[in-house]
Amino acid sequence: MLKKSLVSIDQCTKDDILRIISNAKKFEENPNRSLLEGKVAATLFFEPSTRTRLSFETAVNRLGGRVVGFQDASTTSSSKGETLKDTIRMVSNYADIIIMRHYLEGAARYASEVTDIPIVNAGDGANQHPSQTLLDLFSIKKTQGTLDNLTITVVGDLKYGRTVHSLIVGMSHFNPKFHFIAPDELKMPDEQKRFCKLHNIEFHEHAVFSEDIITQTDILYMTRVQKERFTDLVEYERVKNVYILHNKMLEKSRPNLRVLHPLPRVNEIAYDVDDNPKAYYIQQARNGLFTREAILCDVLGIELSIKN
Repeated sequence: MLKKSLVSIDQCTKDDILRIISNAKKFEENPNRSLLEGKVAATLFFEPSTRTRLSFETAVNRLGGRVVGFQDASTTSSSKGETLKDTIRMVSNYADIIIMRHYLEGAARYASEVTDIPIVNAGDGANQHPSQTLLDLFSIKKTQGTLDNLTITVVGDLKYGRTVHSLIVGMSHFNPKFHFIAPDELKMPDEQKRFCKLHNIEFHEHAVFSEDIITQTDILYMTRVQKERFTDLVEYERVKNVYILHNKMLEKSRPNLRVLHPLPRVNEIAYDVDDNPKAYYIQQARNGLFTREAILCDVLGIELSIKN
């Protein structure tokens, strides 16, 4: 068990990952269990979220716990100048676990250092999104039957895309091959490429989103260009629609290929893809509920048994 904060996917061993996605499968079979009865989870979202916040809150409710917190930091004392440290220490008086999204990189790790209760990172700036990675790995395992030796193509905003950064780390245990497709302005950062080289992960960079690459792919992971990360809106307008997946582009793809997306999408997946059986992003979002149930239990040291 992790039995402590989950702030980064790199703190998860291969065994941790396999245990959590195995438990996610058990929660998929029965999501309603009284494992968090008497527990209070605080959801502190300093940055907007829909799927992540709702799936975490639903996970707590389905496990019998209760939720307190906020989804708009402008309504909290942080708008009056309260420091993150004081906010975390104050909320720790009321809750058994804190689920936090923040716009600053490293905020979740800092929060974990100023409190004794577990922190679950629900996204910190362009840095990490470990619960998204674990639900992605659960989705990949469900659709491919394995996590080993897969070719994964990631497309779009690879510079600011925390889901993609975390995915590389999570998949590093399973001998993947990556294709990175992005415009020069949004290329995969050197830090992630150094990680790949250090862990002998094969990767190839491309500027063109071609059907030839799609035919080599097991998992096609689309991402949106994140307007909120740009300080120059002219640059955003230039790259926002550079890659769009259309249904016809999947015609020659492998039978096992699945299209993933952390959502929300803007224009990067055309609506004609939605009815293709290879489109998996809606099911992927649903998998977030079961994965986050598994994460909550893991960090709280709650084991699943036949009885519960």
